[in-house]
Amino acid sequence: MTRVYRRGAALVAFAPLMLGACATKGYVRQQVANQAAITDSAIVAERNARIAGDSTNAAAISALRNDLDAMRQDFGAKIAQLEDGLRFALPITFAFDQDLVREENKAALTRFATIAQKYYPGSTITVEGFADPAGSPRYNLDLSRRRAENVKQFLTTQGMDGSILRVVGMGEQRQVVVGAAKDDPGAEQNRRVVFVIENAGAAPSGVAMLP
Repeated sequence: MTRVYRRGAALVAFAPLMLGACATKGYVRQQVANQAAITDSAIVAERNARIAGDSTNAAAISALRNDLDAMRQDFGAKIAQLEDGLRFALPITFAFDQDLVREENKAALTRFATIAQKYYPGSTITVEGFADPAGSPRYNLDLSRRRAENVKQFLTTQGMDGSILRVVGMGEQRQVVVGAAKDDPGAEQNRRVVFVIENAGAAPSGVAMLP
């Protein structure tokens, strides 16, 4: 009788341990399931964000392509891809021995400012000024720099940040029509400015390098 009692008492004493073990296993299984659910949710969220990002980027590229095509059609812009940016050659020209921005060029400059601010925020933009070979090399260098400086000042009136605009005087280098000066045919093309967007800035991937 005593032995049976002891066995029963042992079983009674062991029962809470078994229940505790089952409860622990159940808790662990629940925690594993919860963690799996969190991981699955994170994967889904990351995938959805990537899809949304791809769609946004594709839309940005499409919009930029349309704007660049409009620049070509409306203003005769020539846009070339460089190793780390773009070169915009707009028909922004100057009268002989003058450095002032002409009224007929302001629409093209305004459009350029809009595109630069929209797609290339934070990018360094160099304004290169040029001159025809009529004057001395030293004089032409100074004249070309003043042309670039005046264009920079106009761009700032259109909302561009002057701190990202660099000015470089190129003098009579890279003549479009070699030797053309003053009233020679093609001389006006030598009296111009060119824009170089030197880096990607904050533009979406694929946008900054789009020619």
